[in-house]
Amino acid sequence: MAERPFYDLSVHSVPDGKNTADELISMAKHLGFAGIGLSNHSTAEGPLSSDLVEDFDIFRTVELVASNPSKLHGLVGKYRNKVDVLAVHGGDEGINRAALENSNVDVLLHPATPKGSGLNHVLARSASENNVAIGFDIDSLIMSRGGRRVHSLSHFRDYLALSRKFDVPMLLTSNASSVFGLRAPREIIALAVLFGMEKDEAITALSETPLEIVQNKRHDKNYVCDGVEILEPSLSVQEDE
Repeated sequence: MAERPFYDLSVHSVPDGKNTADELISMAKHLGFAGIGLSNHSTAEGPLSSDLVEDFDIFRTVELVASNPSKLHGLVGKYRNKVDVLAVHGGDEGINRAALENSNVDVLLHPATPKGSGLNHVLARSASENNVAIGFDIDSLIMSRGGRRVHSLSHFRDYLALSRKFDVPMLLTSNASSVFGLRAPREIIALAVLFGMEKDEAITALSETPLEIVQNKRHDKNYVCDGVEILEPSLSVQEDE
């Protein structure tokens, strides 16, 4: 396992979090990560990236927060070409559906709604078709207690079952908002086993899946914005009606 490069794509720096980007990068590197996604919510002001660090990957990430699907659609168009990783903060049925039906979204985080896990067979199929990963944020297991932790474990088991059935990419993250929220790859993988992930699945969700997300978007040169696609190497574009 030590030979695999591991990546945590959801790490929140100031003003979202309590530590600077440089402090989080230093700790993540110390813990054995090959790179992290510096992520702030779209409602928070702050840099989308930090200075380069030798032998360490820093990915530009944003977690979109929208009050309705229409606003989410606009935010996807605004940020897609500015970031390496475009995540959506779920928790509303309409937002979850809009995120999973949009192939320009990379990952849905926190999909649980007040009524349940926030996912079903229809949404899982959409996630698979559009290659949108489902995020498992381990801070909800570390920071919660009692009934809230039980609910998180239950939701994660639901996500896992649906992801397996419909071949949905799975992404493990710390969702850390301080250096104390970061965990070493071995610890995250051990926590994932608690809700039923096989060790190989957990390793993939912390290594191959995050790297594939970044590589796929960085190599997607045809995307301009929603409804616009480059057809030729020239400046020609086509706009959907």
